[in-house]
Amino acid sequence: MDIDKMFKLPALPTGSLKRKMTSLPTQDMLKRFKSDDSEDTSANGKGKGRAATVEDVNEDAPAPEDMDDDMGQGDDDEDGRFFGGGLNNEQQQILDIFDKAGDDDGDAGTTTLPALRRQFAKFERTVAKNAEQRGKFPDDPSKFIDSEADLDTSLKSFLPLTQNAPLSYPELIRSGTVALLTNLLSHENTDIAMDVVEVVQELTDEDVGAEVDDLEEEEKGGGGMGEVRRVMGDLIDELLNNSLLDLLTANLSRLDESEPTDSQGVFSILGVFENLLSFLPPLATQIVGDTTLLPWLLKRVQKKEYDSNKQYASEVLSILLQGGREVVVKVWEQDGVEVLLKVLSQYRKKDPGDSEEVEFMENMFNCLCSLLGEPEVKTAFIEAEGTELMIIMMKEKLLARTRAMKVLDYAMQTEAGTAACEKFVESQGLKSFFSLYMGKVCYLFSLGSNEPKKKSTHATPQREDEEHLLSILSSLFTNLPSESPSRIRVIMKFVENEYEKVERLLELRERAKGALVVVEKEIREERNIMLENQEEVTEEEEDDWYLRRIEAGLAALQTADYVLAWVCMEDDGARAHAQTLLSRKSQSLSDILASLQEFRRNIGVGGDGEEEMEEEGEDDPEARNKRVILAGLMGFLEGCV
Repeated sequence: MDIDKMFKLPALPTGSLKRKMTSLPTQDMLKRFKSDDSEDTSANGKGKGRAATVEDVNEDAPAPEDMDDDMGQGDDDEDGRFFGGGLNNEQQQILDIFDKAGDDDGDAGTTTLPALRRQFAKFERTVAKNAEQRGKFPDDPSKFIDSEADLDTSLKSFLPLTQNAPLSYPELIRSGTVALLTNLLSHENTDIAMDVVEVVQELTDEDVGAEVDDLEEEEKGGGGMGEVRRVMGDLIDELLNNSLLDLLTANLSRLDESEPTDSQGVFSILGVFENLLSFLPPLATQIVGDTTLLPWLLKRVQKKEYDSNKQYASEVLSILLQGGREVVVKVWEQDGVEVLLKVLSQYRKKDPGDSEEVEFMENMFNCLCSLLGEPEVKTAFIEAEGTELMIIMMKEKLLARTRAMKVLDYAMQTEAGTAACEKFVESQGLKSFFSLYMGKVCYLFSLGSNEPKKKSTHATPQREDEEHLLSILSSLFTNLPSESPSRIRVIMKFVENEYEKVERLLELRERAKGALVVVEKEIREERNIMLENQEEVTEEEEDDWYLRRIEAGLAALQTADYVLAWVCMEDDGARAHAQTLLSRKSQSLSDILASLQEFRRNIGVGGDGEEEMEEEGEDDPEARNKRVILAGLMGFLEGCV
């Protein structure tokens, strides 16, 4: 073994030494190995888990003459992994680990409690030996290199534990091995620490136990996937009790991403955070409150060069921001709005380079939308000139265009969005907005060309875009003061060009209604079947049906009717034109009235009447204000029918 190659020996304290060990197997490698191993086992019929063995071949020696005969159909195996020459050192080491684990346990396919205890006891001895040798010879790596290699191998042997989580995880906790693992995250050799990260990432992966057949396990007396979830929860609790979060973030600061192995380590650490948040979403509050992960993420997404870690950092940040107001406020306090706007500004003039960068851009826009749910963030957004930036993006025929519209929608919602509505109109946003509203800019044409091209697979769904357009109009009519110059400018947009925007509004309404009809037919059939079977239609079914209608198009239909009612009330000519168009579809303002009545009934908590909700203290100011506005619109429509 070449010690000089594995260790750099500068005249620095021992803590700066870092040995470059072969990286851990990737997920794909492990899955491929497991797949090949199971196929081998079923083919030879000898036991459940006979591990594959790999024999080293002297490449300098002449090949045996009968090699081709022995290999049979070996040419079909592109990797040639089982015949020596197709393996590199890393792959050889991985297979040797599994092979050795099989030899130690007797039967690699059957994990037993005694085998686990032997494995964990051996691991404890390996950790102690390495610590002892490092303590005795801190300045002489040759004295502890063998124990460190043993420790590396021992850590990799933990990866197969996921195959029987209900058995191995409780023993992992009971034996105290979890504490040993987390302590190794502060090992002087970052390669050892990254080995631990890989183990924790594998043990906490959401796919652990995915192959479990719940019915089959229940018949055998096992708990199925529910049992897997339970033991994983216990494991995660134990990891957290042993300072996992602090140790992970500490490793982020000591890794050098310019080195491939350290870069992979950062990716794996982010993977652990994703696993933890996926299993336990409320953990987001603790992470942003007790660790330095949030500032690290905000700094990492600003890095100029784009890579996979930058994308992953954006994804973890997006997941964190789903953790509620406390997380949002923490991001806002650390200038998160300015950071996100700065990062997104690069997409004013160019599209992302590839699909992975598109996902990064999407994550950044989603983070901004999550932040804009809080009033103080809306103010910070305006002060950071976020409204102007989004308007600029709306003018360009790029992927960011519809994402910018989504951000403006979130910024302008609720009473706290009034200032954003004013700023939107003052900054000449109406022109760009109504170009999108009228569909004048077709996504099927390339820049500077009249030749059609295939629609981008990264374009947002048309229905989603239309819902944001309608929502922005709803916010403008709700928040802009009566008789204000900004409000008059919005109304005049519906009057100009012979009420073309009123026609477009009715077109969007019909589209939403058409999508809703299909679902409403299905719901009627389900209701009739229940009645025929004399089954009671409970409140739960009613709520479920209403949500299905909302998702199918009812929300867009109600928003369109809300805007239409405002337009009719603000301008007599627009109302007359709308009535004419509705009559051609055998409809009238009575249909708009009925839609708003249902809208009002279901605003807020969802009770049957506002008096009951107010008595119970369950109403909120936004819902109450919306019901007051709807009452006024309904009163106007009743006078028109």
